[in-house]
Amino acid sequence: MIAHNLRSCHNIGSLLRTAEGLGVQQVILTGYTPYPLLAQGDPRLPHLALKIDKQIHKTALDAEHQVMWRHEDDVFSVIAQLKADGFTVAAIEQAPHSIKLPAYKPDPKVVLLVGREVEGVEPEVLAVCDKILEIPMFGHKESYNVVQASAMGLYHCRFM
Repeated sequence: MIAHNLRSCHNIGSLLRTAEGLGVQQVILTGYTPYPLLAQGDPRLPHLALKIDKQIHKTALDAEHQVMWRHEDDVFSVIAQLKADGFTVAAIEQAPHSIKLPAYKPDPKVVLLVGREVEGVEPEVLAVCDKILEIPMFGHKESYNVVQASAMGLYHCRFM
């Protein structure tokens, strides 16, 4: 799973907890997405790293220590490497040519990508993804919270 340019520490904590519960192998936090405290060599100012770590922990409830994760600045190099390793990269986003999630038969090696909480995944990132998956909406709202969407996508890919 890739979480790109998310702002909320609480969303990251909840995403890590969801990923741990669904047996996700690794979460890659890219761009300006906040990330838990690095055990060694954290490049952030110590007081900021500790503050962010505490906020993530509030919703992760220790999942940040149970699921493998890493932070990378450049999402494009991450996507390129995953593709080179044989993975399909599928963004969860609303788009004109998206595949409705219930119709998607998960690829054996799939990585889901989610993006910014309000604006969604940037068009230039969508352009390098192999697929775009959309979760149908049945109510009046136009979108799900990024963690809710991630949970639905991960569950679908795990059990369908």
